[in-house]
Amino acid sequence: MLPSTEYVEAVERTLDSKFTFKCNKDIACFNKCCQHTDMLLTPYDIIRIKKRLGISSSEFLDKYTYTHIDEQSSHPFAVLTMNDDEAGKCCFSTPEGCGIYEDRPANCRYYPVGKGLMMRDTVNGPAPVDFYFFIRQPTCQGYDQGEEISIEEWRVAQGVDIYDEMNREWQEIQLRRDNPGKAKLDENKQSLMYMASYDIDKFRKFVFQSGFLKLFDLDEDIVEMIKGDDIALMKFGFKYLKYMLMLEETLILKDEFKKDQTAAN
Repeated sequence: MLPSTEYVEAVERTLDSKFTFKCNKDIACFNKCCQHTDMLLTPYDIIRIKKRLGISSSEFLDKYTYTHIDEQSSHPFAVLTMNDDEAGKCCFSTPEGCGIYEDRPANCRYYPVGKGLMMRDTVNGPAPVDFYFFIRQPTCQGYDQGEEISIEEWRVAQGVDIYDEMNREWQEIQLRRDNPGKAKLDENKQSLMYMASYDIDKFRKFVFQSGFLKLFDLDEDIVEMIKGDDIALMKFGFKYLKYMLMLEETLILKDEFKKDQTAAN
């Protein structure tokens, strides 16, 4: 979720930080938090939701999202579309609550907690570190209700710990935007980044129906796994992104292409 900064408490929290919060149908503001919201989606969100709906990733992205280009990094992000009316509700919001609740996005699961990732100096050098904060929307009446719970307990109860594990490598790639030495992405790289991040079904076609497998030296077991396993393909996509963005040499060119590359240089 990309809340207005006026709703974010300017206090950094940890996994041990505690709060009280409860949401149910009896609260007058029920479903209000699902309106006029810029809901940033992650790769694992897409896999979960498109499988639930029984459609391809391309169909899901075309029907339920729009693309946001981050001004600082030029990275493309998929954002969940709200209904185009005065209410501006999430397209999956119903009078009974979320229509895809069991597969709702990570940012929905975290609310009223927000999570960020930044590079910090540690004893072992700069490293990506999670941080947390509370979101205090004026329309929400769920604050200070229910039993006290820590952010770590909330993560587990909402099932967002699995999402964090699945998206961790992708989120670390996004830290590239904080490096002033990195050039902006051109349209071609933006398209490739968007595909490998979100359009998992299109990315599979790209790997298996283009010259990709002729170019890179991949283990046969990996090739077999990514043929039908979306999670394995998603994680492979993260490796491809690191290679494409020149963050890490995660893929190896076949010998004949290494020679061509050396000759070109």
